[in-house]
Amino acid sequence: MGVVSIDLLVRISLGLWLAAAVAMAELPRLEHSPAKSGGSLSLMVVGDWGRKGTYNQSQLAVQMGKIGEEKDIDFAISTGDNFYDNGLSGIDDTAFEESFTHIYTAPSLQKQWYSVLGNHDYRGDVLAQLSPILREKDNRWLCLRSFILNTEVAEFFFVDTTPFQDKYFSDPGKHTYDWRGVLPRQQYLSNLLQDLDSALKESIATWKIVVGHHPIKSAGHHGDTEELIAQLLPVLQANHVDLYINGHDHCLEHISSLDSPLQFVTSGGGSKAWRGDISDMDPQEMKFYYDGQGFMTLQISPGNIDFQMYDIFGHVLHRWSASKTNYLSAIM
Repeated sequence: MGVVSIDLLVRISLGLWLAAAVAMAELPRLEHSPAKSGGSLSLMVVGDWGRKGTYNQSQLAVQMGKIGEEKDIDFAISTGDNFYDNGLSGIDDTAFEESFTHIYTAPSLQKQWYSVLGNHDYRGDVLAQLSPILREKDNRWLCLRSFILNTEVAEFFFVDTTPFQDKYFSDPGKHTYDWRGVLPRQQYLSNLLQDLDSALKESIATWKIVVGHHPIKSAGHHGDTEELIAQLLPVLQANHVDLYINGHDHCLEHISSLDSPLQFVTSGGGSKAWRGDISDMDPQEMKFYYDGQGFMTLQISPGNIDFQMYDIFGHVLHRWSASKTNYLSAIM
């Protein structure tokens, strides 16, 4: 398994303690220094995967391992819905090993995984996924509600998007959601948005990337998330965020904002996909859509950012890149 530095473990433990002990605490901050010369960074993003190897999860993991070695990734990001259908039942749920440890076995994937919670995760024991006991089982695993990951070249802001969704509270249907640590909801969301806005304003990172489970904009099965458009999007635009990366829709997708440099990127094809539906969208916005299994890689240097999207055979389906000089010109 991947090696986690003592410094990182200390930061994680401190962040968890603060988050649990002080409701008004700022977002926990973690550090991950790139090992590559020149401060460059390489990572992999996958979402909506945890199905004990079924729905091509295992086959996709093989390709992730090959591309991860080719790209020499520093870490991986999970965009949520880590364990289907109803999260984990507790810290001893064997689904953790069956969907994570025993699936992502390639040497290149033995790096730190930074994860957020999805709506399916909230249907189980949320505190189990957040528990440090899981990191004792597999030290690659790190899941927090919301947190900041600082690297030398970029800063990642992980946001807990499930509590924003009205329907999970007003019309949960047959599902039961674990809202421990979230209620009272409005105070939780207000604190989160305020902390995120402050952290983004204070950030001096070259690249600002926000990660959540639910899409802000999507042409996929779930479509746009109106609550995030109303509450989260203005914060991202006001603080010149470069990428918003999400899962939830089981596809690969790239949408370009028409009024800011912000790019909306979906990587939710980690297992079950092929929904068969897509909404119409302005072709100026819709840069790419693939209704199938896949994942993405992201390479970042001080001046450039580049991502690629791959299918289950490891073929590159879509690629996009930009320079910071181009970004600065677009927002001035």
